[in-house]
Parts: sequence; C-alpha cells; structure tokens
Amino acid sequence: MSLFHHRIHPHKPVNVNEKHRQEQSESGLNQRIAVGMTHVFQSMWTFWGIVAWIVLWILANATIAHFDPMPWPLLLCLASVPQLPLMIVIMVGQGLLGRHQEIMAEEAFQTTTKSYQDIEQIMEHLAKQDKVLMAIAEKQGISLNQLLEDKS
Repeated sequence: MSLFHHRIHPHKPVNVNEKHRQEQSESGLNQRIAVGMTHVFQSMWTFWGIVAWIVLWILANATIAHFDPMPWPLLLCLASVPQLPLMIVIMVGQGLLGRHQEIMAEEAFQTTTKSYQDIEQIMEHLAKQDKVLMAIAEKQGISLNQLLEDKS
C-alpha cells in the first residue's frame, strides 16, 4: 500500500535534434534543394562573391572593355532576374530550417508542463503529509507553535 499515487504525464521526452534530422531525411527532393540553396546563399562567401563580381564588372567596363554602357543595364538585369526566385527558395528553406525551433519549443513546453504537474503532485503530497504530522503531533499533545519553534 502506498500513500503517494503519482499521476504520470503522458509526455515522453524526445531528442529534438534526432527528430529534426529524421524529418529532413524523410523530406522530398524539393525541400532538400531549398534547404541546400538556403545554406549556400545565406553565407557571407556568397555575398563577397557577388560583390566581387559586380566590382569586377564595373571596373572591366570602365577600363578594359566597354561592353555594358552606363548605367549598366546588362549588369542590372543579370543581378535582378535571379533575385525573385532565389528569395522565394531562401524563404522556403528558412521555413524548413525553422522547423527545428518549432520542435524545440514544443518539447520545452511539454517538458515544462510535465515538470509543473510533478511539482504540483509533490506539493499536494507534502500538504497531506503536513496534515498527518499535525494530527499525530496533536494526539501527542504537541502544539503547532511547538512544532514551528523546533524547526528554527
């Protein structure tokens, strides 16, 4: 016979990193391409590469060969046309990569809820123990003030 009956919370902890890896491995080709392109285009190396390409284009145009007259319509076209599709792909990739944070937030919430429920049960059990101890002390002729004085 037991005085304490623990009510188990249904949540079982999971490894969010493993769950995210599993979701990524089960994703389709389009999702993998979006995530891969996001990794490539969100790097500073890509930024510096594009900056170097633009600077070299302008310098070459100004000094060596005049193949794109000012205000460089060909350069603007070549730089602008890929931006819209790339922005969409990057946004899709960011959404897929953001799934990891969603999984972590859900796991943190469930773990906190489980811990809170356990703490409530412990506090309820301690309150019941206090009542039992106070009843025993009362039967022994010990007052509540005497119990409190002994604690300090």
